[in-house]
Amino acid sequence: MTEASKKSMNPEPVHVQSTASSNETRSNNNLPNFLLSVRLKYVKLGYHYLISNAMYLMLVPLLAIASVHLSTLTVLDLVQLWDQLKFNLVSVTLCSGLLVFLATLYFMSRPRKVYLVDFACYKPEPERTCTREIFMERSGRTGSFTEENLAFQKKILERSGLGQKTYLPEAVLRVPPNPCMAEARKEAEAVMFGAIDELLAKTGVKAKDIGILVVNCSLFNPTPSLSAMIVNRYKLRGNILSYNLGGMGCSAGLISIDLAKQMLQVHPNSYALVVSMENITLNWYFGNDRSMLVSNCLFRMGGAAILLSNRSSDRRRSKYQLIHTVRTHKGADDKCYNC
Repeated sequence: MTEASKKSMNPEPVHVQSTASSNETRSNNNLPNFLLSVRLKYVKLGYHYLISNAMYLMLVPLLAIASVHLSTLTVLDLVQLWDQLKFNLVSVTLCSGLLVFLATLYFMSRPRKVYLVDFACYKPEPERTCTREIFMERSGRTGSFTEENLAFQKKILERSGLGQKTYLPEAVLRVPPNPCMAEARKEAEAVMFGAIDELLAKTGVKAKDIGILVVNCSLFNPTPSLSAMIVNRYKLRGNILSYNLGGMGCSAGLISIDLAKQMLQVHPNSYALVVSMENITLNWYFGNDRSMLVSNCLFRMGGAAILLSNRSSDRRRSKYQLIHTVRTHKGADDKCYNC
């Protein structure tokens, strides 16, 4: 057998493993380094705690040194120290005033603590209950959907995670449906006032004590505004800071909380009422575009009212303390904006 035939019968697969490892390395390089982002998160958190407690960290060693020196003083030393202070009254007064000024400046400039006193979720009347069977039956009776799209909605509904205790407004459940401005305002009033009534009953807070009001609803923005409807219903005080957010999508609830938190930083001893809701009546889709039909299968009637406070007296009865709110706006990215 020739040397050439021996080489052909015994090939050496030397490049297989190295190619696989290089491909694996290349694919790993394309993945984001999640471990690095987690580490940076903890670094930022540690830096935040360090800056927030910097005053205490500086005072502890100073107090320790002072206590060590004071423990070595005798009664005679204390008498002599008192005599010296009496002869340097101006210096003592200036130093004391400076310490009081610095302490006052520190306590006034530090961030105010924001507490979530309580919250309430609106629960509609039993007549507004919409089970899966009722949903499919009313959708079929409208005559607006093809058989294929009715089957599509049923499939989405079964996989959406919605239970048998969801609710829809009267205008949508009616046959035929009656989507109009009057019905939409009726739904908004029922959701907002129902949640606020329950919240005020839970907390015992008077409507006149509320100094900040933030309402968010993406798709329904009437005139007068939703916030004005609340001010009129509960006769809130004339200097209330009222905000009505619209068109901001599903994240508007968190944006409202962040706005209320920022307002509570500059208005001491205040209550902030946040009302988050969505309106279904004028936004129910009666066409056959499947991308639009998905919203019919996911969104239902509901809303929530949240009471925030920066009063130290509310600390014991509050459910939570608001520590961090993080907002990242991706509107500058065309892909995010056009999604």
